[in-house]
Amino acid sequence: MLPDSPLPFSSAGLRALFQRWKYLLGLAVAVAAVASAVVAWSLPNIYSSTAIFLPTSPQSTDPDRLVEGSKLEVGARSEDLDRVLTIGQSLPLAEQMIRRFNLYEHYHAGRPGTDAVENSVLAEYTGNLSIIHNERDAIELTFEDRDKKLAAAVANALVAAIDSTNQQLTLENRRNVLEIYRQRSEQLGRSYERTRQHLLAARRRYGVFGLEQQGRYLGKAVIDTEKELRLAEGGGPGNAAGLRRALRGLTQAAGGNLINLENWTQGADSVGLLAARLADLQARFVGSQGAFEQAQTSLRSRVSSLYLVQKAYPATRKSKPFRAVIVLGSVLVTLALSVFLILLLEMYRRRPSSASS
Repeated sequence: MLPDSPLPFSSAGLRALFQRWKYLLGLAVAVAAVASAVVAWSLPNIYSSTAIFLPTSPQSTDPDRLVEGSKLEVGARSEDLDRVLTIGQSLPLAEQMIRRFNLYEHYHAGRPGTDAVENSVLAEYTGNLSIIHNERDAIELTFEDRDKKLAAAVANALVAAIDSTNQQLTLENRRNVLEIYRQRSEQLGRSYERTRQHLLAARRRYGVFGLEQQGRYLGKAVIDTEKELRLAEGGGPGNAAGLRRALRGLTQAAGGNLINLENWTQGADSVGLLAARLADLQARFVGSQGAFEQAQTSLRSRVSSLYLVQKAYPATRKSKPFRAVIVLGSVLVTLALSVFLILLLEMYRRRPSSASS
């Protein structure tokens, strides 16, 4: 290096350097600006539509609980948020949206059926979709596209599909529960009818039709008849033989009376047990019928598992590209690279030669 030449990294050296390369630097920056401007203005406008919703717990949206009077709680647990995010980013849901809106043609990917086309459409769809959990425990679902109306339609369709899939997770289990309710109700109905027939047969056999009233009547009748019999046998009024027959009819089954103390004593326990069993079965059968009808009604109903805060609407302005930022960034990067290359070149030229060393 010559002793009188300025150092390349001093202020004087840098001024001399830029003075020497200013035309080439200007040319590089101009070419970068023009090229980036052409590329930036050739990019299509991208519009984004966002839907905001709150997932709710399947337990709080269970129609069975709502029919019973439980309140619908709009509280989201971490597992509810994870479940909704997983459903929204799942492959079956993506394929459903791709087929529904014919994104093969929209993305100009070609005819469906080949792995290359499927992967290309799926990659572009996934890149345009964003599902995040924000700081307010809500889900923000955003879809981007060149068509603002299509972006809003896809976002709203995704929310509806997530809601439907979220409900389907418990639908099969609720159907199984409904079948259990139906079988239990039928079984209780058959048990109730058998017990009722046994109770009727026991009442006819033992002549027990009312436990408390009938027992009181028999006791009073036996006491009164026996009292009259003792009076007749002591010379008082009444026919002793007739009173003996009446007393035998009241106390013995062979006496000819349908209602007698012997049969009542034998059948009271059986009839009482059957009556209690019948009352219990009746209450359980009525309850099972109500539970079955309630479960059947809740299965046919569709209670949303999402609380929609904001529906997706077509955007009024583009979300990207930022053309001015692209041009400015391209110019700055080109300028920085050009200066770096110029410095490397100058250092290479000013290195000591092997002959001088």
